[in-house]
Amino acid sequence: MGRLFGTDGVRGVANADLTAELALGLSVAAAHVLAEAGTFEGHRPTAVVGRDPRASGEFLEAAVVAGLASAGVDVLRVGVLPTPAVAYLTGALGADLGVMLSASHNPMPDNGVKFFARGGHKLADELEDRIESVYEEHRSGEPWDRPTGEGVGRVRTYDEGFDNYVAHLIGVLPNRLDGLKVVLDEAHGAASRVSPEAFARAGAEVVTIGADPDGLNINDNCGSTHMDQLRAAVIEHGADLGIAHDGDADRCLAVDAQGNDIDGDQILAVLALALREADGLRKNTVVATVMSNLGFKLAMEREGIAMVRTAVGDRYVLESMKNEGYALGGEQSGHVIILDHATTGDGTLTGLMLAARVADTGRSLAELVSVMDRLPQVLINVPDVDKSRVATSPELAAAVAEAERELGSTGRVLLRSSGTEPLVRVMVEAADIEQARSVAGRLADVVKSALG
Repeated sequence: MGRLFGTDGVRGVANADLTAELALGLSVAAAHVLAEAGTFEGHRPTAVVGRDPRASGEFLEAAVVAGLASAGVDVLRVGVLPTPAVAYLTGALGADLGVMLSASHNPMPDNGVKFFARGGHKLADELEDRIESVYEEHRSGEPWDRPTGEGVGRVRTYDEGFDNYVAHLIGVLPNRLDGLKVVLDEAHGAASRVSPEAFARAGAEVVTIGADPDGLNINDNCGSTHMDQLRAAVIEHGADLGIAHDGDADRCLAVDAQGNDIDGDQILAVLALALREADGLRKNTVVATVMSNLGFKLAMEREGIAMVRTAVGDRYVLESMKNEGYALGGEQSGHVIILDHATTGDGTLTGLMLAARVADTGRSLAELVSVMDRLPQVLINVPDVDKSRVATSPELAAAVAEAERELGSTGRVLLRSSGTEPLVRVMVEAADIEQARSVAGRLADVVKSALG
């Protein structure tokens, strides 16, 4: 698998890349590293462990729980809950560690292990590096220092996690959803019980699809990566809006009453205005990534809201928010972080807040998102090139400058090296789709000739 920790924990094909032995070893290593860092000092440590419904999550959960308990950590098993629920409960219960087993929007054969620090925040990079290092040291046979007798961890099921998390979601809503009909596509994933319960308790009339997980059907032609069924269901049921989650429910996309897709940029725009109206948009700023549509930036400028751009990835959005004290940020893909109420992207919370804005204003979702015009965006992946020379090629720099002159203030060019493959991504936005395609095609040809 190469380096174990990626941008969102350790992922791979379950029982091939991500084995029970690896999950157990990483959990023991995490316990030892956190103990060395002083996290457990003066008290008996506790961890919250949750998972999505994947079949492989059953044996991986058992391995993680065994590893933690063998290292002297008491474990609260919360069962199938969304990633943001595990993060929330880690903080709310005062646990020293949270562990989520999920591969998010990935296909069913994949799975992943994600660790949360005390408070429900993502582990610092240096701690992840140390966990990986310690795991590798002991994988080769170096014996662990293991507790015995009363020093071993105790394991219990914590069924109250479901109600605690739903109560939290309802408690932070600015208003009820009475009078709204909402279709929820749960991707046969971790929010299949939580999300319908939360929306119903908030007063909405709820229609659910993709809410019958069997361990094998997670993300299978449903959820935020496959929106066709949600569009059809919204129109069939005459709903006010539809909400789509991914497998671990840390993201949210939407559909308006006419079946039009609403992406993360548009959701951010609606929530930014709602937060500002409630004096909750700290520093009058929203955080987005370099891939956010130019239409979002233009809309925020028109509304007098500042925008900070980060690298692609919700971890970078969160880092900027925490460092600078911002309240709202997210990605076009639907990862939206409302930092006053969550330590990570929370798809159910985002959907509830979006629906609350519709209910509060009496305006349709289509009206609310009309605050921004989504400019046509074309993305071309150029494979088998020397991506390390993207920033230094004079030929490429000249081509980008020419494209930017042609597009002017109503367009944008972005060239990004892939983090995992030998390819360069060419993204062009323009007021006209044909112009965007033309410019992107020309730039892709230059990338091939200059870096191939």
